[in-house]
Amino acid sequence: MKALKIFEEVYKEDVIGKNFSRRETLTKGLGFGLKVALAAIPFGLLETFSNKAYAGGPSNSSIVGILNFALTLEYLESTYYTTGLSTSGLIPSADSTVFKQISKHESDHVALLKTTITSLQGTPVPLPTFDFTAGGTYPDVFSNYQTFLALSNAFEDTGVRAYKGQAAALSGSGAVLTAALDIHSVEARHACEVRRMRGLKGWISYAEANRLPAAIYAGEDNTTQDNINVTTITTAPTISVTEAFDEPLTMKEVLGIAGSFLKS
Repeated sequence: MKALKIFEEVYKEDVIGKNFSRRETLTKGLGFGLKVALAAIPFGLLETFSNKAYAGGPSNSSIVGILNFALTLEYLESTYYTTGLSTSGLIPSADSTVFKQISKHESDHVALLKTTITSLQGTPVPLPTFDFTAGGTYPDVFSNYQTFLALSNAFEDTGVRAYKGQAAALSGSGAVLTAALDIHSVEARHACEVRRMRGLKGWISYAEANRLPAAIYAGEDNTTQDNINVTTITTAPTISVTEAFDEPLTMKEVLGIAGSFLKS
Protein backbone atom coordinates (compact mmCIF):
# COMPACT_ATOMS: atom_id res chain seq x y z
CA MET A 1 0.00 0.00 0.00
CA LYS A 2 2.93 2.33 0.46
CA ALA A 3 3.34 2.60 -3.31
CA LEU A 4 -0.17 4.00 -3.54
CA LYS A 5 0.71 6.89 -1.23
CA ILE A 6 4.04 7.88 -2.74
CA PHE A 7 2.83 10.46 -5.19
CA GLU A 8 0.60 12.14 -2.63
CA GLU A 9 3.68 12.56 -0.47
CA VAL A 10 5.71 13.82 -3.42
CA TYR A 11 3.13 16.46 -4.22
CA LYS A 12 2.86 17.52 -0.56
CA GLU A 13 6.62 17.96 -0.38
CA ASP A 14 6.46 19.96 -3.63
CA VAL A 15 9.43 17.98 -4.89
CA ILE A 16 8.80 18.91 -8.49
CA GLY A 17 7.59 22.45 -7.87
CA LYS A 18 4.99 24.48 -9.70
CA ASN A 19 6.36 23.68 -13.14
CA PHE A 20 5.23 20.02 -13.11
CA SER A 21 2.94 19.93 -16.14
CA ARG A 22 1.83 17.60 -15.06
CA ARG A 23 22.72 6.37 -35.62
CA GLU A 24 24.33 5.55 -39.33
CA THR A 25 23.74 9.10 -40.57
CA LEU A 26 20.53 11.07 -40.52
CA THR A 27 19.88 10.03 -44.10
CA LYS A 28 20.41 6.28 -43.63
CA GLY A 29 19.38 5.16 -40.13
CA LEU A 30 21.20 3.68 -37.15
CA GLY A 31 23.38 0.85 -38.41
CA PHE A 32 23.77 -0.65 -34.89
CA GLY A 33 22.13 -4.05 -34.33
CA LEU A 34 20.15 -4.61 -31.16
CA LYS A 35 22.77 -7.01 -29.75
CA VAL A 36 25.57 -4.56 -30.47
CA ALA A 37 23.69 -1.69 -28.84
CA LEU A 38 22.83 -3.77 -25.79
CA ALA A 39 26.45 -4.80 -25.47
CA ALA A 40 27.39 -1.12 -25.23
CA ILE A 41 25.18 -0.53 -22.19
CA PRO A 42 27.08 -0.48 -18.87
CA PHE A 43 26.74 -3.76 -16.99
CA GLY A 44 25.28 -2.06 -13.91
CA LEU A 45 22.41 -0.63 -15.90
CA LEU A 46 21.64 -3.99 -17.48
CA GLU A 47 21.56 -5.54 -14.00
CA THR A 48 19.11 -2.86 -12.88
CA PHE A 49 16.84 -3.57 -15.85
CA SER A 50 17.18 -7.36 -15.84
CA ASN A 51 14.09 -9.56 -15.81
CA LYS A 52 14.72 -10.27 -12.13
CA ALA A 53 14.16 -6.57 -11.45
CA TYR A 54 10.73 -6.30 -12.94
CA ALA A 55 9.17 -9.70 -13.65
CA GLY A 56 6.49 -11.34 -11.56
CA GLY A 57 3.99 -8.55 -10.89
CA PRO A 58 4.05 -5.08 -9.40
CA SER A 59 6.10 -5.69 -6.26
CA ASN A 60 8.19 -2.82 -4.94
CA SER A 61 11.31 -4.29 -6.56
CA SER A 62 9.62 -4.65 -9.94
CA ILE A 63 8.27 -1.09 -9.76
CA VAL A 64 11.73 0.21 -8.85
CA GLY A 65 13.22 -1.59 -11.84
CA ILE A 66 10.73 -0.01 -14.19
CA LEU A 67 11.11 3.44 -12.63
CA ASN A 68 14.90 3.23 -12.89
CA PHE A 69 14.46 2.34 -16.55
CA ALA A 70 12.28 5.44 -16.97
CA LEU A 71 14.76 7.52 -14.95
CA THR A 72 17.59 6.60 -17.30
CA LEU A 73 15.56 7.84 -20.27
CA GLU A 74 14.66 11.03 -18.43
CA TYR A 75 18.33 11.55 -17.52
CA LEU A 76 19.16 11.21 -21.21
CA GLU A 77 16.55 13.76 -22.27
CA SER A 78 17.26 16.18 -19.41
CA THR A 79 21.01 16.11 -20.07
CA TYR A 80 20.46 16.48 -23.80
CA TYR A 81 18.37 19.62 -23.47
CA THR A 82 20.56 21.14 -20.78
CA THR A 83 23.58 20.66 -23.03
CA GLY A 84 21.78 22.03 -26.07
CA LEU A 85 20.53 25.11 -24.26
CA SER A 86 24.00 25.83 -22.88
CA THR A 87 25.61 25.58 -26.33
CA SER A 88 25.95 29.09 -27.71
CA GLY A 89 24.41 29.64 -31.13
CA LEU A 90 22.83 26.20 -31.45
CA ILE A 91 19.12 26.84 -30.83
CA PRO A 92 17.54 29.77 -32.69
CA SER A 93 16.05 32.37 -30.39
CA ALA A 94 12.61 31.75 -31.88
CA ASP A 95 12.73 28.15 -30.64
CA SER A 96 14.58 28.60 -27.35
CA THR A 97 11.40 29.14 -25.32
CA VAL A 98 10.06 25.76 -26.42
CA PHE A 99 13.23 23.91 -25.49
CA LYS A 100 13.58 25.73 -22.19
CA GLN A 101 10.11 24.55 -21.25
CA ILE A 102 10.77 20.99 -22.43
CA SER A 103 13.99 21.02 -20.42
CA LYS A 104 12.07 22.07 -17.29
CA HIS A 105 9.61 19.23 -17.83
CA GLU A 106 12.39 16.68 -18.14
CA SER A 107 14.08 17.96 -14.98
CA ASP A 108 10.76 17.66 -13.16
CA HIS A 109 10.38 14.09 -14.38
CA VAL A 110 13.85 13.22 -13.09
CA ALA A 111 13.07 14.73 -9.67
CA LEU A 112 9.79 12.87 -9.36
CA LEU A 113 11.19 9.51 -10.42
CA LYS A 114 14.20 9.74 -8.09
CA THR A 115 12.05 10.64 -5.11
CA THR A 116 9.56 7.89 -5.88
CA ILE A 117 12.28 5.26 -6.18
CA THR A 118 13.75 6.33 -2.85
CA SER A 119 10.31 6.22 -1.24
CA LEU A 120 10.03 2.59 -2.38
CA GLN A 121 13.28 1.83 -0.53
CA GLY A 122 15.02 1.61 -3.88
CA THR A 123 18.20 3.24 -5.11
CA PRO A 124 17.92 5.60 -8.08
CA VAL A 125 20.27 4.58 -10.87
CA PRO A 126 23.13 7.11 -11.02
CA LEU A 127 23.34 9.65 -13.80
CA PRO A 128 25.08 7.89 -16.70
CA THR A 129 27.68 9.46 -18.95
CA PHE A 130 26.14 10.08 -22.35
CA ASP A 131 27.69 10.29 -25.80
CA PHE A 132 25.16 12.16 -27.89
CA THR A 133 27.29 11.68 -30.99
CA ALA A 134 26.61 7.94 -30.65
CA GLY A 135 30.23 7.07 -31.16
CA GLY A 136 30.70 9.66 -33.87
CA THR A 137 27.51 8.87 -35.80
CA TYR A 138 26.17 12.36 -35.11
CA PRO A 139 29.34 14.45 -34.77
CA ASP A 140 27.49 17.73 -35.32
CA VAL A 141 24.69 17.17 -32.82
CA PHE A 142 25.57 20.34 -30.90
CA SER A 143 26.70 22.42 -33.87
CA ASN A 144 23.97 21.67 -36.42
CA TYR A 145 20.47 22.62 -35.29
CA GLN A 146 18.79 20.19 -37.69
CA THR A 147 20.75 17.30 -36.19
CA PHE A 148 19.85 18.50 -32.69
CA LEU A 149 16.17 18.64 -33.69
CA ALA A 150 16.31 15.19 -35.24
CA LEU A 151 17.76 13.55 -32.13
CA SER A 152 15.25 15.41 -29.96
CA ASN A 153 12.54 13.90 -32.16
CA ALA A 154 14.14 10.47 -31.77
CA PHE A 155 14.37 10.67 -27.97
CA GLU A 156 10.82 11.97 -27.52
CA ASP A 157 9.19 9.41 -29.84
CA THR A 158 11.16 6.65 -28.10
CA GLY A 159 10.09 7.94 -24.69
CA VAL A 160 6.41 7.86 -25.62
CA ARG A 161 6.60 4.25 -26.76
CA ALA A 162 8.79 3.27 -23.79
CA TYR A 163 6.29 4.48 -21.19
CA LYS A 164 3.49 2.80 -23.10
CA GLY A 165 5.44 -0.45 -23.08
CA GLN A 166 5.62 -0.51 -19.27
CA ALA A 167 2.00 0.41 -18.54
CA ALA A 168 0.82 -3.19 -18.21
CA ALA A 169 3.60 -4.00 -15.73
CA LEU A 170 2.43 -1.10 -13.56
CA SER A 171 -1.28 -1.91 -13.88
CA GLY A 172 -1.60 -2.93 -10.23
CA SER A 173 0.43 -0.08 -8.80
CA GLY A 174 -2.26 2.59 -8.51
CA ALA A 175 -0.80 6.07 -8.18
CA VAL A 176 2.53 4.99 -9.68
CA LEU A 177 0.77 4.03 -12.92
CA THR A 178 -1.21 7.27 -12.88
CA ALA A 179 1.92 9.38 -12.54
CA ALA A 180 3.73 7.37 -15.23
CA LEU A 181 0.83 8.04 -17.59
CA ASP A 182 0.96 11.72 -16.65
CA ILE A 183 4.59 11.79 -17.78
CA HIS A 184 3.77 9.71 -20.87
CA SER A 185 1.24 12.25 -22.13
CA VAL A 186 3.67 15.14 -21.69
CA GLU A 187 6.35 13.21 -23.59
CA ALA A 188 3.81 12.80 -26.40
CA ARG A 189 3.23 16.57 -26.44
CA HIS A 190 6.99 17.10 -26.67
CA ALA A 191 7.22 14.62 -29.54
CA CYS A 192 4.39 16.32 -31.42
CA GLU A 193 5.90 19.79 -30.98
CA VAL A 194 9.38 18.73 -32.09
CA ARG A 195 8.02 16.77 -35.06
CA ARG A 196 6.21 19.88 -36.25
CA MET A 197 9.34 21.95 -35.76
CA ARG A 198 11.00 19.52 -38.18
CA GLY A 199 8.21 20.08 -40.69
CA LEU A 200 6.56 16.71 -40.05
CA LYS A 201 3.08 15.66 -38.99
CA GLY A 202 2.54 15.66 -35.25
CA TRP A 203 1.77 11.94 -35.35
CA ILE A 204 3.48 8.91 -36.89
CA SER A 205 2.38 7.58 -40.28
CA TYR A 206 2.99 3.89 -40.94
CA ALA A 207 6.51 3.21 -39.60
CA GLU A 208 8.09 6.18 -41.33
CA ALA A 209 11.41 6.98 -39.68
CA ASN A 210 12.07 10.32 -41.42
CA ARG A 211 15.86 9.87 -41.43
CA LEU A 212 15.92 8.53 -37.85
CA PRO A 213 16.80 4.99 -36.70
CA ALA A 214 14.18 2.59 -38.03
CA ALA A 215 14.08 0.74 -34.68
CA ILE A 216 12.30 3.71 -33.09
CA TYR A 217 9.31 3.21 -35.39
CA ALA A 218 9.31 -0.55 -35.84
CA GLY A 219 5.74 -1.86 -35.59
CA GLU A 220 4.04 1.52 -35.93
CA ASP A 221 2.45 0.35 -39.19
CA ASN A 222 0.31 -2.12 -37.21
CA THR A 223 -3.39 -2.01 -38.05
CA THR A 224 -4.64 -4.66 -35.60
CA GLN A 225 -5.91 -3.54 -32.20
CA ASP A 226 -7.44 -5.90 -29.62
CA ASN A 227 -7.31 -8.68 -32.26
CA ILE A 228 -9.38 -6.57 -34.65
CA ASN A 229 -8.01 -5.43 -37.99
CA VAL A 230 -9.24 -1.86 -37.85
CA THR A 231 -9.06 -1.48 -41.63
CA THR A 232 -11.96 -3.95 -41.90
CA ILE A 233 -14.31 -1.87 -39.75
CA THR A 234 -13.69 1.61 -41.12
CA THR A 235 -13.62 3.36 -44.46
CA ALA A 236 -10.58 5.39 -43.39
CA PRO A 237 -7.41 4.79 -45.42
CA THR A 238 -4.77 2.50 -43.94
CA ILE A 239 -2.42 5.40 -43.26
CA SER A 240 -5.05 7.00 -41.02
CA VAL A 241 -5.49 3.77 -39.12
CA THR A 242 -1.76 3.55 -38.38
CA GLU A 243 -1.77 7.19 -37.28
CA ALA A 244 -4.67 6.60 -34.89
CA PHE A 245 -2.72 4.24 -32.60
CA ASP A 246 0.74 4.31 -31.03
CA GLU A 247 2.51 1.01 -30.40
CA PRO A 248 4.60 0.14 -27.30
CA LEU A 249 8.29 -0.68 -27.23
CA THR A 250 9.67 -3.34 -24.91
CA MET A 251 12.39 -2.52 -22.39
CA LYS A 252 14.93 -4.47 -24.45
CA GLU A 253 13.98 -2.59 -27.62
CA VAL A 254 14.30 0.77 -25.88
CA LEU A 255 17.66 -0.12 -24.38
CA GLY A 256 18.78 -1.22 -27.83
CA ILE A 257 17.92 2.24 -29.18
CA ALA A 258 19.32 4.22 -26.24
CA GLY A 259 22.38 2.04 -25.73
CA SER A 260 24.35 3.76 -28.47
CA PHE A 261 24.15 7.01 -26.50
CA LEU A 262 25.25 5.52 -23.17
CA LYS A 263 28.92 5.52 -22.22
CA SER A 264 28.86 4.57 -18.53
